[in-house]
This record gives sequence, structure tokens and C-alpha cells, in this order.
Amino acid sequence: MTTQNLLVELFVEELPPKALQKLGDAFASVLADQLKAQGLATAASAVTPFASPRRLAAHVTAVADKAADKAVQQKLMPVTVGLQADGNATPALLKKLQALGADVSDPAAAVAALKRAQDGKAEALFYDSVVPGATLTAGLQKAIDEAIAKLPIPKVMSYQLETDCELPGWSSVNFVRPAHGLVALHGSAVVPVKALGLTAGNSTQGHRFEAAVSPVVLADADSYAATLKKDGAVIASFAERKAEIARQLAAAAAKVGNGARPIEDEALLDEVTALVERPNVVICQFEEQFLGVPQECLILTMKANQKYFPLLDAAGKLTNKFLVVSNISPEDTSFVTGGNERVVRPRLADAKFFFDQDRKKTLASRVDGLGKVVYHNKLGTQGERVERVRAISKELAKAIASQLGDAQLVQDADLAAQLAKTDLVTDMVGEFPELQGIMGGYYALNDGLGETVAHAIEDHYKPRFAGDALPRNTAGVVVALADKLETLVGMFGIGNLPTGDRDPFALRRHALGVIRMLVEKDLPLDLSALLAGAVPAFGDKITDASAQLADFIYDRLAGSLREQGYRAQEVDAVMALRPQRLALVEKQLAAVRAFAALPEAPALAAANKRVGNILKKAEVEGPVDAHVNPALLQEQAEKDLFAALQRFVPEANAQFDAGDYTASLQTLAVLRAPVDAFFDDVMVNAEQLDLRLNRQGLLKSLHEAMNRVADLSRLAA
Repeated sequence: MTTQNLLVELFVEELPPKALQKLGDAFASVLADQLKAQGLATAASAVTPFASPRRLAAHVTAVADKAADKAVQQKLMPVTVGLQADGNATPALLKKLQALGADVSDPAAAVAALKRAQDGKAEALFYDSVVPGATLTAGLQKAIDEAIAKLPIPKVMSYQLETDCELPGWSSVNFVRPAHGLVALHGSAVVPVKALGLTAGNSTQGHRFEAAVSPVVLADADSYAATLKKDGAVIASFAERKAEIARQLAAAAAKVGNGARPIEDEALLDEVTALVERPNVVICQFEEQFLGVPQECLILTMKANQKYFPLLDAAGKLTNKFLVVSNISPEDTSFVTGGNERVVRPRLADAKFFFDQDRKKTLASRVDGLGKVVYHNKLGTQGERVERVRAISKELAKAIASQLGDAQLVQDADLAAQLAKTDLVTDMVGEFPELQGIMGGYYALNDGLGETVAHAIEDHYKPRFAGDALPRNTAGVVVALADKLETLVGMFGIGNLPTGDRDPFALRRHALGVIRMLVEKDLPLDLSALLAGAVPAFGDKITDASAQLADFIYDRLAGSLREQGYRAQEVDAVMALRPQRLALVEKQLAAVRAFAALPEAPALAAANKRVGNILKKAEVEGPVDAHVNPALLQEQAEKDLFAALQRFVPEANAQFDAGDYTASLQTLAVLRAPVDAFFDDVMVNAEQLDLRLNRQGLLKSLHEAMNRVADLSRLAA
């Protein structure tokens, strides 16, 4: 058995750029996993993926030409079925052995070679054999077939493949793109495998225009990347090509000077990396007159339509220069530069035209147009939606304004809510939907509405994604909160809920946005009241699903907290109380964590769980009143517990009301000793009704005192 490094390449027509990196990684990982599963590669074998616009490849180290033989023990059948009373083989056993390839010419010898072992309650016969290890040709064939079958192909295409038969015919092949070449090298030897109608060889194709030779012949598996770069003018590694593009972008920006830097966009960098085989960055420019258009418009059109990298100055403002990643490297790049400058000019001119045309009408004049835009067949038009957002934002603004003393807030939030969606009927947003909100802010400034309203309009979609900034001003927070609540309450109200893999209205993202604004802006709003208060804006269009929506939001909050590093027990303890002020949850969690570190915590958590179970059973007969009659206290332990509650609970409650949850729980930790003594010495369910109710009332008082910050029973092991 010899071990060599392996190289497999599938040469195809241009692959979908947005999926290229995922395709390359999947091809390499599945291929390697299959080789390891068959014993042809080991856990120590290193896997290197390659992916360029026209190839998927994988290099795997330490691959054997044949896997080691494997000893296998196979259960045949129960002894009572396989052997007759005299110990001879039954026909069923002989038939089974023959099917496994065993020599049954001497039945007695065949039986003697079997092993007998207990299998559950019965004794069974077992057959030991040696399975020959897979050859590289057979194993690699299986690995390639599996790697191709498991590719995460976004869309399969069918193409015709000419067959090698006496009467030429055509067979259909399904793959992401037509395949034209297959390489399989074990060291320097070709492995004779096939895929997609192709037979493996040792040659591939390089760059369409700049390859030094055609075809590119590969001497061995290890020279793949170097040979492709030298003879084929192709950087085969996606990661290496991406790093080279980033290096050239930075160098070109430095050449422009004045602190210029290319816009940071990882998705754009990945896509451009998937479009070129030999990157060459060139500097281009456009007329400065276009800089009068909002830079978001220009940046978007250059990125989305042309895959260019706009250049920003040191202050983050767009310059009239941009970078192009070309797939060719001519000595004279003037025709590349000129061609790209000619291409981008009409795009920028369109953006300027849309901007100029849109500014001829005010946002207020566009409000009626929203009545012609359908939002949802059960929830009406965008015009109706705007009125719901206005109604919700008005109530929110009143509640917040009363706390902040901001008399202008209600008016600003109402105007922003009325105009927030009007840019949906502008030419610019019609062409570039990604600019909704952003263009509304620009047009609001153009209408003289002031920065407060303009920023609120621009920011009302925020946060758009994880880590996105929140609205800049309070009016923006109000409208953003109202907009997300309208979506959540409306969709839950018509039963349009997200499923495991589908969330077309981004309800999870909206819920997290609501949570972030309530928490990070420390808004004085109770969640249940917030959700219930949004329902009347819909009239009879929905049913009230605010309780179900609250569960959904608490689930999102719990998941977010666990991702931040809080233990599941801590989160469950706080969430069990359904906290209304979400801004206080992290303080509650900090208090629970500090309490859990106390030596008294385990005993109190266990006692709290016991108290909860006692009260749950007692409340089957009716609610338990947290009232204690001192005259009915008989045992010293219950008197001591009552005295401790009288002494320490007022102090703990005062600390709780002051927002010092940690101190509140630590104050109550002293109850451990009297609680332990109570359960040791007192029979709660006494036969006398008045004693039983009094002791239940004592436990109810304890339970209410202990669980104001969190349900401490959730901390019990």
C-alpha cells in the first residue's frame, strides 16, 4: 500500500458567482469525508479546496492506493434457527453462509468456524470474515459521485452529452453548468475515474485569454496550483485570489492618495473573487457633477450593477474615483479604464435623473399614492398600513413624551410616520428598493422638514440586521418601533407565522429589533401593554394574538441572551416571570448570577422548588392567600421563619424597588437557615384547616418575596 497526495479537478463553464465559494468548500469536504470513510485517507489528511469561475478542485494529502482490509463480525441468526438438535447446520444457515461467500462444501467445518455468543436473551451465531479494503479507483469514484450529488447547487441545468457508441446519440446530464474536463491525480499517476460523461486525465484549461499554453498539463497533484498560475494564468485558490484582490484594492487606493479607501463590502469582494481568475485592479473615474446625487445611490448602482469598488475619502465621503477588478492584465490598461468609465456613466446619469425628477414632488403629495400599493391581501394597502403605524406611534410617543417631557415628540413622530413609506412610490426607490428609507430622508430635507423628521424617516427601518445601528433620535425610535409592531401584530393577527425555514416577512428580525430598542433605549414601556395597545389600530382585520406574539418575543429574547453567554438556567429563571420592562432583564440576570454564586443558593433554590410544588397542589382547591395569623403559629420553626420574613423582606423589597436586584436577593439569602428548619420541623398540611391554611399562607409570603427578581426554583439542579 502506497500513500500519495491526491488532486481532483472538475473543469466547467462559468459557475454562479454568489455560490462559488460554497460550492468549492462543499466539493472538497464531501470528497475528503468519503475518502476517509472508506479508509483511503486518515483523520490527519489535510484538505485544500480550490474554486475559480471555471473549476472546482480539491487537494487531499496522504491518500492510500488501497484501504486496509477490515475484519468484520456479522450476526447470522439465533442458534435455535441455525443448528439442528444434533448440532448440524440447518438449510437456512447453509444458505446464509453461501450468500456471504463462505465455503460450505464441508458443513461441519463451516459450523465449527462460527462463533456463539449471547445476544439479548437468546444465543446467536456470528460469522467472522475479512472485507477487502477499497481500491483508490473504486473509492475515488464513489467519493466523486457523492461530492457531485451533494453540491449545494442553487439551480440545476440540463445539457446534452454526446455518447461513445456506434450509433451517435445524445444523453442528458444534470449539473450546475456544462462540464468539460476531469483531472484525478494520485501523485503523478492518473486515477481512471469518470464523472458527468468525462474520463479523468492530467490536463486542464487555463485563463481564456492569457494562458501560456493550452492545455495545461499537470505533472502531479502537488504542482496543481503553481502550474495553473505559471502556465494557465489562473489563481486557483478562492482564498488566495480574494487576498490578492484585497491587496491590489488597498494599493490602488493608496496610489490615489488623500486618504482614499475602497468601500468595505465582504459580499461584493466574494462575488468579484468568483468572477475573475487572474485579478488586475485598475483606477477609473466619473464626472464630478454626479457627486450631487446622494452617495448611497451612486455607491449602490456601482456595486450592484457593475461590481465596482467606489472610493471614499478620509471623511467617508464618496469621491469621483472607483476601482475595477479586471480579469485581464494588458500592458496598456487605457482601453479597460475607458470602457468601464463609458459603461458606468449612463448608470450614474439614470440615478441623477431619478433624483432630480423625484424632488419635483413633495413627500406629502405622494401620501395618496400609497393607497394604490397593495401591502397584503388581508391587511390592505400601504396607505392603510401607514394609518396604522401613525396610530401606534402616536400612542407610543405620548407615553414616552410624558416620561421625557418632550412636547414636540408626538408631532414629529406623527409626521414622520405619515411620510415614512412615501419614498416607495418614487422613481429612485422603484429602481433601487434597497434605498427605501434612505431616500425618504433626503427628500424630507429637500422639502424643508428638518433633520429630526428626516432622520426619523430614514431610520425607521432600523435595525435592519444584527449589529445595525438604532435610530438616531427619539422620533425615529418611536416610528421604527411602531413600524415593527404593526408588522408583528398584523402578521400574528392573521395567522401568518414564521416556520422553521420560512420567515418571508422577517418577523424574527422585527422581534429582535423591538427587543433592542426597548432594551438599549431603556424605554419606559411594558411589553404586554405595548402589544395589546397596537391591536385596536387594525379594527376588525385581525384577531388579538398578542399573547402568542409575546411568547414569540420572549423566545427571541431568551435565545439572544444565551448567545451573549448567559447560562440557560439563569435565562429560564428570569424569563419565567415574563418580565415586562425588557430593559431591566440584564440587571435581573446579573442579580441571579450573583445569587447563584452564594453558598446558600442551592438550598434556597431547592426549597423554592419545594414551596412551589406545595402551593401548586394546594391551589387546586382554591387560591392561597399570602396572609399569616401570628396567633396560629405553634412550632418554633414557623415562628422563626415568620420573624425572619418580617425582618428581612421589607429591606429586600426596598432594594428591589430601588432597582438593586443583586442586593435584594443577597438580603433574602439569610432565610436559608429558617427555611431549612421549617421543612425539618413543621408539617405544612396539618389536619386542622386553620393551621394548614396559615402555614400555606406563610409559604406563599416566602414564595412571593423570593421570586420578585426571578423564579429561583429554575436554578435547582
